[in-house]
Amino acid sequence: MSFQKRLSSGEFLILAQMNTPKGVNISEMVTNARKIKERIHAVIIPDMDNGVMRMCALAGGVLIRQQGIEPIIHVYGRDRNRMALQGDVLGAHVLGIQNFIVVRGEDMPYGDHVNAKPVDDLDELALLQALRTLEKGVDIAGFELNGRPSFTVGCIIRPFADERELDQELETAQKKIEAGAQFLISPSVFDMNRFVSFMDRAKGLGVPIIPTVFLLKTVGIARYMATYERGAHIPEEMIKRMRQAKDRELEGFIIAGETIKHLRGIAQGVQIVTLGWEHRLPTILDYAGI
Repeated sequence: MSFQKRLSSGEFLILAQMNTPKGVNISEMVTNARKIKERIHAVIIPDMDNGVMRMCALAGGVLIRQQGIEPIIHVYGRDRNRMALQGDVLGAHVLGIQNFIVVRGEDMPYGDHVNAKPVDDLDELALLQALRTLEKGVDIAGFELNGRPSFTVGCIIRPFADERELDQELETAQKKIEAGAQFLISPSVFDMNRFVSFMDRAKGLGVPIIPTVFLLKTVGIARYMATYERGAHIPEEMIKRMRQAKDRELEGFIIAGETIKHLRGIAQGVQIVTLGWEHRLPTILDYAGI
């Protein structure tokens, strides 16, 4: 069953995020994908995530599809103008990639090519509208296409620190849905009570919401995120639990697995993010009972 059909059916979706390599050695990405092939429903592939130059997500999507897994790739307007964006998604469709997540793209000063010039020809709403225009058989300049594509498109809800920011994110999410978003990826979940409260507010959006489960690799990372990342909302009790665990690294995997279990029945799936530890995805899935 395709990702789109699973999404429409209400099935609980297991999505794993995998970055492409910084180079052309694809062996690790392919090996990691093969290890989880029968345990997940799709792989989400960021495109130069965190502003770091890597092999493009389109190529990564083709590689994942060759392993028999459905890919979902990020698209955004930071690095490409409207012509390139339309050409990319049409090319992706021809190559068997029909699932996209429209994102903003991190600012260049935080990446590894600080002198690169951003394009930002289309923002998230305009890009969503462009994808829907292509589905109607014309490009955004109004010229007819030879063959009409079909896409499944999602968007991101950004982290929010308080109720005011949540209101803004929900308002923006509604605009994205009106522009064509069919599902939403929510921020990382560490505080389950806070997430349940969020879902009570967000269910009125009327589209599937897939929260992110982020692997806390170390106590230091957990502490840093809790202190400096606005909207992370990592409970002090969780940090204490990791610090007091006999095997602190393993405790992060156990917490991620438990989070996935708790999210069943609350949301319509999870996006598992390990940031370079994709080879450990099977461990998280084990603790999640998947």
